[in-house]
Amino acid sequence: MKVILLENVKKKGKKGDVVEVLGGHARFLIANGLAKEATKQSLAELYSKKESIEHEKEMEKAKAEEIAEIIKEKIIKITSKAGKNGKLFGSVTTKDISNKIKEVFGVDIDKHKIVLESDIKAFGTYKFGVKLYPGINVQMAVMIAEEQE
Repeated sequence: MKVILLENVKKKGKKGDVVEVLGGHARFLIANGLAKEATKQSLAELYSKKESIEHEKEMEKAKAEEIAEIIKEKIIKITSKAGKNGKLFGSVTTKDISNKIKEVFGVDIDKHKIVLESDIKAFGTYKFGVKLYPGINVQMAVMIAEEQE
């Protein structure tokens, strides 16, 4: 009997897979909410859902590529107050960098997608990576300058 798995089932398949199982096992899977019978209607729904998910992924990838072209190899400048010995008060965070990218380029990037090589606690220029989408990564730099009063 053909069933559509609603959850990952060990040794049978992953969620969304259409698998052939024996009748008794099919009844067990259906009764426990792990699968549903693979009728023409349920298969059509499954394929439609998969197509829409694929379309969404393609749109996300296209948007990520567009953003990558805008910000690739760019340098942003952040000013901060200085403490003693030319060190920063606190540090520059990925949130600060994300906000500055939005301000300068009009592109909203989640702070969790920004990868710093080390903490930024002094003035200077630092390279960092931005992971926009699996396989789409760009390099940027941030220049930390002293705030002029």
